[in-house]
Amino acid sequence: MLMRFDPFRELDRLVDQLNDGRRQRSMPMDAYRIGDIVHVDLDMPGVTAEAVDITVENQTVTVRAERRWDAEGVEIVTCERPQGTFSRELFFGDTADLEQLTASYENGVVRLRIPVAAQARVRRIEVRSTGSEQPVVAQAT
Repeated sequence: MLMRFDPFRELDRLVDQLNDGRRQRSMPMDAYRIGDIVHVDLDMPGVTAEAVDITVENQTVTVRAERRWDAEGVEIVTCERPQGTFSRELFFGDTADLEQLTASYENGVVRLRIPVAAQARVRRIEVRSTGSEQPVVAQAT
């Protein structure tokens, strides 16, 4: 379903460690599956729903967001929260139905819901014995 290892993400983490976390440009994420739905929650505090852009190409979902100072003439005294463009790419296998992906935004969290493709869902297969009228049920994997 969702690929767990992203070498570019690991490289980003290494760069963040070298910069003491000052250049974090990606968003923290949780991904989990409940039944036939994969849930992905991305933290984007201080970003409006209108500033979030989600695109799907092949089996890759890209989430981009922008956070900028919105007032001109502001004298910045301290700026510890990163500003600019943030992005995250999520790579899915063929088992995800990205045509049915839905997204919502609430309290600084973008929530993606991706159904598992019908051909990848667990289903029961009936096995018939040639010497018996009673079917035997086996579970497909």
